[in-house]
Amino acid sequence: MPMALGPDSLDITNTNSRVKQSTGKASGNIWKKITRSNFLIKLTNWEFWPFYVFYIPVFAFWGTLILRARAVFFFSAANPSIENGGMLGESKIKILNAIPAELKPTTIYCQPDISKKHLLKTLDEHNIHYPFILKPDIGERGSFVEKIQDEKELEDYLCKIKVPFLAQDYIDYPIEMGVFYYRYPSQAKGKVSSIVLKKMLGVVGDGTKTIKELMLMNPRAKLQLSSLEKVWGDQLEQVLPYGEEKELESIGNHCRGTAFLNGNDLINDQLHQVFDQICKSIPGFYFGRFDMRCRSIDDLYKGRGIKIMELNGAGSEPAHIYQPGTSIFTAYRDIFHHLSVLLKISKENHKSGVPYMTLKEGFREIKKLRAYNKLKNA
Repeated sequence: MPMALGPDSLDITNTNSRVKQSTGKASGNIWKKITRSNFLIKLTNWEFWPFYVFYIPVFAFWGTLILRARAVFFFSAANPSIENGGMLGESKIKILNAIPAELKPTTIYCQPDISKKHLLKTLDEHNIHYPFILKPDIGERGSFVEKIQDEKELEDYLCKIKVPFLAQDYIDYPIEMGVFYYRYPSQAKGKVSSIVLKKMLGVVGDGTKTIKELMLMNPRAKLQLSSLEKVWGDQLEQVLPYGEEKELESIGNHCRGTAFLNGNDLINDQLHQVFDQICKSIPGFYFGRFDMRCRSIDDLYKGRGIKIMELNGAGSEPAHIYQPGTSIFTAYRDIFHHLSVLLKISKENHKSGVPYMTLKEGFREIKKLRAYNKLKNA
């Protein structure tokens, strides 16, 4: 005799429906986790690929340049006044010393064993006050570059830095950019070939979500979450008011989440003239990128209201290629073009008597740089 089903009995139809909904929800959550995973963000956006992966075709192209130059370290002749042309362990302070004082922030060279008291006294003598920038004299990709806001941050930095470093006045001009310039030694005029505008990593509040939740919704910020949690700690649990913007990273480096935007539409004859004048005031410089801040684009065109934080030589990239959405083929095209220019400039200087670094000298510099980086990261 069939059993009667009362109101408290099992409803198989509704159960199956709930199981399907639960399964669908679980599948949706899994798919959402996959599509928002750091791995997939990096995989589908080449600008986040590791350097050694993205540069595989560049290394191959570099091999052709070596054959054409008949010298492995041909780039050392590109900028005769910069150590190794500006690619292997060049000193930032030595390069800055060649730039006219009115174009750069006040910068002092420090040994890693300097005491906090001595450093603060020296900074005060040079009229450098909080906040200021500390960074290794030899470094790349933003490693150990920090904006120091107070004495506690200064103490922390001095405890971990193991190599000579620079203390630099912080420039708060609103526009940070990288300007790539080159000039063939045989020509009187050069050109600005690349401009990158830098947008610092940050989030905008909606009045309900925490800073951390906002970061998780932003792929660029999400990739930096683990490192920024160490910096901001519990502050990431704060809810930002609607429309309020929170800057999370003040160092304009792509590896630290800064968005690099293509500013090549700003290039014109006036800008070429401005940088011709600047670069001719730097003896032996022909190829590289200025990392700088300016008060306005109008000031930039007039060659005023600008401060050069760094000048990078032969190892420079035309950083506008990292504009989100740029085709990887366009990026390689622009890199190859600049490397071809680097070769031509190096060969012209070589014909004028500038020697190429020998194999022995080059490998010695590589060994020194490896030892330096090992000490820095110890």
